[in-house]
Amino acid sequence: MFETLFKALGEPTRLKILKLLAVKDLCVCDLEEIMQASQPRISQHLKVLKHAQLVNERREGQRRVCCLNRELLLNNIKEFVEYMDEPLDKNPEYSEELLRLLSMDGQACARKYGENSGQ
Repeated sequence: MFETLFKALGEPTRLKILKLLAVKDLCVCDLEEIMQASQPRISQHLKVLKHAQLVNERREGQRRVCCLNRELLLNNIKEFVEYMDEPLDKNPEYSEELLRLLSMDGQACARKYGENSGQ
């Protein structure tokens, strides 16, 4: 569900690009100069960000101008918080994990590492 978003956000260069675009719409050549990176490298990062819909791109003549998709970012953050707050029993995807969680006796680490729980 959120994998594409977090994959896009999980790389420092892409976070820098997003931060720059939060300040100002920039063309690819501006990003190359600011980031001191090659056009193919910037384009590859932008491809991931566009796939996650975090960046929109528009043509202005020969230039490709990129901008941060703030609305989508805010909506995704809101949806993620709602997802994290949703009870496990409301999500069938977690039915097996919920059963194991409810049956835990708090001794999983002791069993795994052979610790004596009586000490």
